[in-house]
Amino acid sequence: MNPYVTLSGTMNELRKQGYVEDFNLLQQCLECRNGQYKLFADDFTVDNFYRFEGPSDPADMAILYAISSERYGLKGLLVNGYGISSDAVTDEMLQKLTVRDKGLS
Repeated sequence: MNPYVTLSGTMNELRKQGYVEDFNLLQQCLECRNGQYKLFADDFTVDNFYRFEGPSDPADMAILYAISSERYGLKGLLVNGYGISSDAVTDEMLQKLTVRDKGLS
């Protein structure tokens, strides 16, 4: 089975690649290690993202972000259950985490 078909399989594969932190989305930043690190929009890069939809309901969507921070030497994952636009975040964070298909503007 392709590990990138399910959310859990993709998370397991990315953890093997060093994405071991669990990021939480706050209004102005990402947080990990119980608040020890707060990453603002300029502090991280979205290396890749994976979109998952429920088999019976396309509204049952999750997006998995593979994120790295050169500044702090961190790599980790952020799971957003309903799409980033549904959360109360700053415009800067929204722009950084908005999923865009490659080749489209």
